[in-house]
Amino acid sequence: MRVLVVDDHPLVRKGIISTLNMQQNIEDIEEASTVDEAVSLISKNKPEITILDLYLGKEDGLEIVNRAKNRQIDTRFIVLTSSSKKEDFERAQKMDVDGYVLKEAFTDDIIYAFKVIARGKKYYDPIILDYKLRTGKKSVFDELTQREKDVLTELGKGCSNREIAKNLFISEHTVKKHVSSILGKLGLSHRTEAALLANNTHCFDYN
Repeated sequence: MRVLVVDDHPLVRKGIISTLNMQQNIEDIEEASTVDEAVSLISKNKPEITILDLYLGKEDGLEIVNRAKNRQIDTRFIVLTSSSKKEDFERAQKMDVDGYVLKEAFTDDIIYAFKVIARGKKYYDPIILDYKLRTGKKSVFDELTQREKDVLTELGKGCSNREIAKNLFISEHTVKKHVSSILGKLGLSHRTEAALLANNTHCFDYN
């Protein structure tokens, strides 16, 4: 797998590259610090994944996404940024980026996000999911049935389907149906995202 890291801070780029070098399936990692440089490398080398910051000095990192899509270049984009502003996330989401991860995330979380996106799924930082799931005072959690909320709570504890079935006195088949429904209603792609969300008290407040 080929990866491009775009950030205007050399130390940050080196840190990201060092983290990615621990992954066995990555063949080549290139780096860029400006929009033009990044677009040139994307056009030339067609990286499978491009990791970029929103703010590259005075430049807008999402311009890279815009230019790549206009040229119909097939690469997945991960925004790795220090910005948790709602408007920044919404801009990135409108550009249909594949991931949005905060730089304050743990290394393991960044690697997990990378692996999820490499499999063709989307990943949003649990803190950012708060912006995605809430509209004013109304929460998407309100769409969950009480039993789905119970299952979500168990997911947050790290329970397997078998353990959830035992704890809630229901069948594993029923648990699977509830998990599928939860993911659909919350717009998530993996049960681990649901577990992370359940453990984020800022987001998980449906009582």
